[in-house]
This record gives sequence, C-alpha cells and structure tokens, in this order.
Amino acid sequence: MSGNATPTSSESASVTDWVAVVAGALGALMATLDISITNTALPQIQGAIGASGTEGTWIGTGYLVAEVIMIPLTAWFTRLLGLRTLLLVTTTMFVLFSMFCGLSDSLVGMIIGRVGQGFFGGALIPTAQVIVRTQLPPRQMPVGMSIFGVIVLIGPILGPVLGGYLAEEITWRWCFFLNLPVGIALSILLLVGLPRQSPNLGLLAKADWLGIAGMTLAFSCLTVVFEEGQRESWFESSMIVELSLASLLGFVVLFITQKTSADPVIKLSLLRNGAFASATMIALAVGAATYGATFILPQFLSSIAGYNPRQAGGIMALSAVPVFLLVPILPRVVGRFDARLMVALGLFFFAASCFVDVGLSPDSAGGDFTISQLLRGVGQILAAMPLNQVSMAAIGRENAADGAGIYSMARNLGGSMGLALSGVVIDQRSAAHSDTIRETLTANSLAGQARLAVSGVSQGIDTATAKLRAISQLSSLIERNALVMTYSDCFWLMGVMILAMMPVVLLLRRPKPVSGETALAAGH
Repeated sequence: MSGNATPTSSESASVTDWVAVVAGALGALMATLDISITNTALPQIQGAIGASGTEGTWIGTGYLVAEVIMIPLTAWFTRLLGLRTLLLVTTTMFVLFSMFCGLSDSLVGMIIGRVGQGFFGGALIPTAQVIVRTQLPPRQMPVGMSIFGVIVLIGPILGPVLGGYLAEEITWRWCFFLNLPVGIALSILLLVGLPRQSPNLGLLAKADWLGIAGMTLAFSCLTVVFEEGQRESWFESSMIVELSLASLLGFVVLFITQKTSADPVIKLSLLRNGAFASATMIALAVGAATYGATFILPQFLSSIAGYNPRQAGGIMALSAVPVFLLVPILPRVVGRFDARLMVALGLFFFAASCFVDVGLSPDSAGGDFTISQLLRGVGQILAAMPLNQVSMAAIGRENAADGAGIYSMARNLGGSMGLALSGVVIDQRSAAHSDTIRETLTANSLAGQARLAVSGVSQGIDTATAKLRAISQLSSLIERNALVMTYSDCFWLMGVMILAMMPVVLLLRRPKPVSGETALAAGH
C-alpha cells in the first residue's frame, strides 16, 4: 500500500517507516478518543446548545453511524486516492469538523459536525493497522501491532477522563479544539513517513455503487437501531421497525453484490478464512463487553456511589495501568508463544474481571473496583495484541486494507451491541428485581414493619408524616438495591459472553515468522 518494497523478515524498518507507524497510531488515538470524549461533557454541551436529553443522544449516535459507514469503505478509498492522500484528506476534514463542533451553538450544527467527524475519523482506525501491516517486516510487526492495540484500548478509557476534565476545568469546546494541534502534528508525520501515490480515479467508473448503497443502508440503520432502540422501546416504535427493515434490505443488496460485482466494495469473502473469521468474532464480543463495561461502571459510580465525572474517570483509568506496564514486554512475547494461548488467557482475565464485579452491594465504592479494573486491563491487552496480529497475518498483506476494515467494523458494531444489550438488561432486570423485593418486603412483613416503625417525635414531626417519609425512603432503598442487582446481572452476562468465545480461540492460528514472498501468503 505504501509504494515501498515489501520488507522481508531479515530487514529492519527505516526511520520513515516508524514515523508512518507513529502517524497511524496518532490518527487512531484521535479517532478513538473522539468516540467517547464527549460522553462526560454531554450535559454541558446539551445545556449550551439547548438540547434535551433525548436530543443529545444523537450527538453520539451521529458520530457512530457515520463512522461505521466509512470504516469498510476505507480500503476502496485507499485504492482510489492512495494511502497518504486519503489520510491527509481525512485528517484535514476531521479537524475542520471538530472546529465546527467546537464553535456550534445549535443541536443541528453539533450533529452535522459530529457526523462529519465520524465519517472522516472512521478512516483513521483501520489505516493504522494497514500501515503496520505494510510498512514493517514480520519480525517487527508485533511491536507495531502492540502500538495499535494500546491505542485502541486507551482511547475509550482516556476519552471520558479527558472530557470530564476539560468540561469542568476549562470548557467543553476544548473537547473538539484539542484536535487542531494533534491534526497538525499528524499531517506533518504523514508527509514525512508515507510516500506519495498517484490516485486511481478510474476506479470511480468501475465502483460497486450498488454495494456501497446497500452497505451504507445496512450498517447505518443497524447502528441507529442499536443506539436508539432502548430509548424508543424497541419494536414498539415504528421508527425502529422501519430502520430494521431498511437494514435488512441493505444486507440483502450487499450480499447480492458480493456475488455479482467484479470488485465488491467490502470483501466479505475474507470471512471464509477460518482464522480471520474467528479473530473477527472474538473482536466483536470483546468490543461488546468493553463498551458494556465502560457504560455500566460510570453509571454505578454516579448513581450508587455518588461519584462526579472526574472521580469516576479516575476509577476507569485504572484499567489502563496494566496496558502501560505490559506494552514494553508483550511485543517480545507475542511471537514466541502460541497466539491461541495468549488470547485465551486474555479472555479468561477479562471474564474474571466481570465475575469479580458480580458481588456488588449498595455500599460498594470506587475502591471496590480496583481488582476488577486491573484484571480487565490485563485481559484486554493480552487478548488484543495477538488478536490484531493473527487477524492481519491470516489474510496476507495484499488484503490488509480490506481485512482491517472488516475487523474494525466488527469491533465497533460489537460496541454498539454491547451498549444496546446493557440498556435492555438494565431496563428489564431492574424492574424485575424491584418487583421481587417489593413482594418479599411488604408492610405486613417483619422487615417492612421494622422499617416503617419510625418515631415522629425524634424527628420533630407527627407520626403520619414520619410514616410517609419512611415509606418514601423504603421505596428509594428498594430501587437502589434493584439497580445494584441489575448491574451485577450485566457483569455476569458479559463474563459468560467472553467465556463463550473460548472454543472459538481454537480456530486461530499462530503467525509464522516467514520471510520474503511467503510472508504474503501467511495464514493461507
């Protein structure tokens, strides 16, 4: 993709190659940060632009919908424009739309800006993988993939922390203005690290336009269904029903074009490769659990422990500690041990972190999540590093761009599925737990009578008022306990989902340290 000769295992990457890798990592970090950086600043943003809570959700949904459209298109745009030109264009437009968001004073303007950010930012994540796969020789690829893996993990963790700090200490607008200096630095690195390639505009005439339309319809509508389904009561909403049917139609068109188009927009045929399909499936499940955990934990810390966004961000950041500690070590280990063993260990630690959080109580505070957050960080980094390498090695360098698009799209769709599943569980289980507690704790039960036996004299109020206050407090206590039980259910389900991926690990293959032309066929 870069225009350079394919490196062999006996070669070492040049300085410019490493500059390109750093540029790709910086672009991926900027894009992954912007997925979550607005979450903690959302109340301030909504207040400034006069948006209600329901309207404000489209600030995040707009970004994700546009991003999921661009990610699978990245490989085609790379062939059309060349890697450097594509990245320079997307970086420039991403920064411009970031400035537009930072200057917006209306909901419409903010959503337009976020859609632009998501679309152009969507190219920055898979291309980082492509740069590593095409610029580095096989023996140095574990280091590059480690850098990419860290970025993908750190972005969602640091986003809420950084967003909360900027919103509280400076202004929410800096959540977007911050991309200007980063974008300038990224552009300079791209100009230095990647060679210029001539565009192949002839692809426009041969493009799989029907496939592009089908893919856009399928994934955009599906993302909206996942993101808005819970708030719209799922299929009780005509909007969700219509979007689901539209997504199904898009998938039908996309699958038809896979058979009829000479150059389909997205090469789903790569999923016939067992190792790549397995890695993609695991990435989807890990994405769902990761985004589910980053959604549930802040809610618990806020609603149960009473933490503010900055305090909650500090607890969330604990999972980044193992990532930073293991980064210097794992690149040396990834190539020496069976990738399946490392991924299995990662999934085990991730699942263990979820099961540790099953024993939550209304008295749990941030410190009670220390062990689970550290385990989660270990699990994520152990699984992500070899998984990234295995997925790319399975399909070879010639399919790196298409494979990276499918892999990144699966991770993002998994994240949307995780958020949707968490919302469903919280809605359904909290009501069920509340009803169960109320059935066992009635006014006629000993526990209920003891709770309601409140002396109005000690509070300086009459007995009737004291009893009403006691009933209100009891109701709040029931809802609080029901919510805690629900959060425990969420972590239990995530743990089970991760463990269910264990058999899939057996289908992965360890990348072989091959060289020369055989490197192109690695995994086949």
